[in-house]
Amino acid sequence: MWQSSPPGSIYDYIRVASFSIGPDGLIEQWSRRAAGLFGMASDEVVGKDPVEAFMPAEVRPDAHRRVGEILDGKEWTGLVPFRIPGENGVHGLAEIYVMPSETGTGERAALCIVVDVRALRRIETDLAASQAIFGQSPFGFVLFGTDFTVVRANKRFATVFGGEADDHRGRTVEDYLARPEAERLSATLRRVLETGDAVTDLQLVGTPPGAPARRHWSMNLYRVHSGSGRPIGIAGLATDVTQRHIAAREAASARRNLALLNEASARIGNSLDLETTARELLDVAVPGFCDLASVDLYQGLLTGEEASPSSWGRHHQETGTGSAELRRVAHASAVSDALPGVIPGARTGEGLASGGDTGPPALGSVHRYPFHSPCAVALRTGRVADVPGDDRGFVHSTLAVPMVAHDIVVGLVQFSRTKGSEPFGERDRALATELAARAAVCIDNARLYRREHERALILQRSLLPPGDPEAAGLDIACRYLPGNTATEVGGDWFDVIELPGHRTALVVGDVMGRGLRAAVAMGELRTAVRTLALLDLEPAEVLSALDEIARGLGTPGGGERSDGFGAGGGAQWPSRAAHKSREADLSEVYLATCVYAVYDPVTRRCTFANAGHLPPVVAEPGEPALLLDVPPGMPLGVGGEPFEEVEVELKEGSLLALYTDGLVESRDHPLDEGLDAFRLALAEPSQPLEDVCDHVLSTLDTRHGEDDIALLMARIQGLAPDAVGDWRLPRELRSVGLARELAREQLVDWGLDDLVDTTELLVSELVTNALRYGEGEIRLRLLRDRTLVCEVWDAGLVQPRRRRARDTDEGGRGLQLVGLLSAAWGSRRTPRGKTVWFELALPDGEPAPELSLEQLLSMY
Repeated sequence: MWQSSPPGSIYDYIRVASFSIGPDGLIEQWSRRAAGLFGMASDEVVGKDPVEAFMPAEVRPDAHRRVGEILDGKEWTGLVPFRIPGENGVHGLAEIYVMPSETGTGERAALCIVVDVRALRRIETDLAASQAIFGQSPFGFVLFGTDFTVVRANKRFATVFGGEADDHRGRTVEDYLARPEAERLSATLRRVLETGDAVTDLQLVGTPPGAPARRHWSMNLYRVHSGSGRPIGIAGLATDVTQRHIAAREAASARRNLALLNEASARIGNSLDLETTARELLDVAVPGFCDLASVDLYQGLLTGEEASPSSWGRHHQETGTGSAELRRVAHASAVSDALPGVIPGARTGEGLASGGDTGPPALGSVHRYPFHSPCAVALRTGRVADVPGDDRGFVHSTLAVPMVAHDIVVGLVQFSRTKGSEPFGERDRALATELAARAAVCIDNARLYRREHERALILQRSLLPPGDPEAAGLDIACRYLPGNTATEVGGDWFDVIELPGHRTALVVGDVMGRGLRAAVAMGELRTAVRTLALLDLEPAEVLSALDEIARGLGTPGGGERSDGFGAGGGAQWPSRAAHKSREADLSEVYLATCVYAVYDPVTRRCTFANAGHLPPVVAEPGEPALLLDVPPGMPLGVGGEPFEEVEVELKEGSLLALYTDGLVESRDHPLDEGLDAFRLALAEPSQPLEDVCDHVLSTLDTRHGEDDIALLMARIQGLAPDAVGDWRLPRELRSVGLARELAREQLVDWGLDDLVDTTELLVSELVTNALRYGEGEIRLRLLRDRTLVCEVWDAGLVQPRRRRARDTDEGGRGLQLVGLLSAAWGSRRTPRGKTVWFELALPDGEPAPELSLEQLLSMY
């Protein structure tokens, strides 16, 4: 069957030409290819000597000899140089195959076949390059035909997929790849063949024969053409990029781990609550790190046991009875079909609480791990343990990670991965350990904080008045609300102090700052206030002395702060050390605000002094509540400014309120709005005092938890006129007997006959001392409330002093007698002198105890 040669055949590449030589040695026939090769048309060479026609002059003698031999019937093959027309004498090189022939008359002639040597060299070079690419390339090289079967493959390709290179001829992509990948590659080959667009970095995944794991390849595909441009197939260059994928996966895992650690730093430990910190850990880990997770903490840690944390599991480790008690405080799941409330992170029996329960521990349950279980081993050793998967095959990889902080195990966290997720590797173990350690440090900090917070609260509450305080002429109610566990304890305090003469000191204060130091400073200031109150000083004097004490609290040794100047006559610049010391002292200054008020139920007058505190509030019956205009003064600890006093007469039934800023101050509204809301909340002062306190706290937007709140409220109830006996006595000796008579009559009127003898005796002693050692007019006053108080006033400034009389002394035993027979006694200064007083308990129906012989002899 005859057909024309397709374009791009081998003959087009090697450029085969022919011509014939007649018996006379001249060219008889000249082919078109010869004309193209030598650049001469047939009319230029036919009938001419071929040697003279296209051979160079230097080879012509030998060429004539060769032509003669050919015409004699000798075959010859050789290389013959020839001139290339139009190329300035450039010589070509032709390989000529001469075959002798005969004419029809029997004469000898020759047929010459000519090939351009340059074309042959190009073909040889192309074949060598092709062989190098296919045979020597370190990459897998494959050539697909237009029917997408393998036409040729190199040795590297055969090394990966088995067999010899020739064995792969005729195979298809389905012979190498799984169906999804094969279909994707086939579609890509078809597109490259149809469009001619090359495809680079086509990612393919497959498993070569005998390979233990899947491999990854990157494949470049391009269409191959013949010399005439006709598509003849698709070439593919495949590179094994498995290691690159592994490195990329490890890099992605490292980035993920760093991101998780960064997230953990930002999200874990924002709360000082143990359970909240555990939940924060799981919020970071699920689902970013694992599919399921749970946290168990030692029960002793949660209950606040004072035992050393290292001893929580020591007994169980020594006795082999399993782990100490733990409580499951948090769990999280990113898997929809996980059991609710349970982390299936262990095979049945691995996570069971001892005692025969079935299934892993539920949220909130208290349990123990069996002694030889991976979880118990992890708790004992402090190292990560692998927990076998569950029987259902749902969880295939679990890490039991002890939570270690400062070499102390505080609990256990379990991370689990389910089917479809990669099992945990070494990097994952390191990350799990780091996550657990960070959470453990936060949990241990929360434990320490909670312990310190509870101690501070105990200290703080122990310094507050126990129960409901009582006072003469006052109905008192109080509220104290500490900040919640998320905030540190504050320095708010209040106190109700009984003073001589049935007077009462009402105190409310607030140490600036928070924490245990503030609570300790509050305790010191409160103790100082009670001590100063017993001296019966004026309110302004109390605050002045308290200011000195507050200034000394912030300095080493409790002394006054030095100004840092050298001693001597002239001023000197402070040294650098003194300047640093002063800065350190100032950084520890305790500043506090305080209101100190003294109420006298006889006169219903209250004297106030304020050290930078919020003003007291008074609500009189039928009138709106008002802020008392008490000069605020400077806070305690600042020093340098005197405190002023304001005396206010309060109506019967009035309501007096002292409070701290936590009640009225908030970030959400100005202080004035809080004060106005407080005054409005006191619009019904006639209600029961406890109800008024509850109404104030429920009405005001106190934002409880942000700050401590102290509220002290007192309803004014002055002593009835018939509960007071008040007389002025002349400075005469007969006043002693008159005082006894007045006291006897008053006690009989009050029905206190049992106290008559004792009172007469002690009144006579005090009046006698006033006549002997005092000055001016004498005043006698009896007050009956919860106790009987007797006061003797005079204008003398010398305070009485109790002393032990010698055997030869005729006096000096009166104050000893007063001390023995009274419940309490003392003296205080007044604006016009002094007051000496004693107090007797009211009779309870039982006879008063008699003085013992030792007590009587002690006076002598």
